Amino acid sequence: MDNVKTIRPKVEDIQRDWWIIDAKDMVLGRLAALSSNLLRGKHKPIYQPDMDCGDFVVVINSSLVKTTGNKLRDKMYQFHTNHPGGLKEASLGFMLEKDPNKVIMLAVKRMLPKNRLGHRILKRLKVYETDKHPHTAQKLKPIK
Repeated sequence: MDNVKTIRPKVEDIQRDWWIIDAKDMVLGRLAALSSNLLRGKHKPIYQPDMDCGDFVVVINSSLVKTTGNKLRDKMYQFHTNHPGGLKEASLGFMLEKDPNKVIMLAVKRMLPKNRLGHRILKRLKVYETDKHPHTAQKLKPIK
């Protein structure tokens, strides 16, 4: 058997690219899965599950994201105000009208690890409601 060793990437060897995803006519779950894979770096050959080797992701046109079935009416987001009887609910349709960026952020956040690494990874996700964004200086790679 050959003396094969696992290559562990160093922090200075990790190169972070910028990806731009147009959410127009994309299904919310597929958009979130694609974004989370790019953020974690699963598309790279140096991927390690316990390392932060992912890229930056810019999502534009978040207000034009699509859903399948009756999710606009049936999918409910729950949150608690930390007061007695403070459980609040909002449907996906209401959340998309109020703040479509938050819907995409929550979908991606729930596909990332639930630890410090996931919080650090989520900071590299940028979501914008229209196609105007301040990241024109970066070399953005489009995903279609």
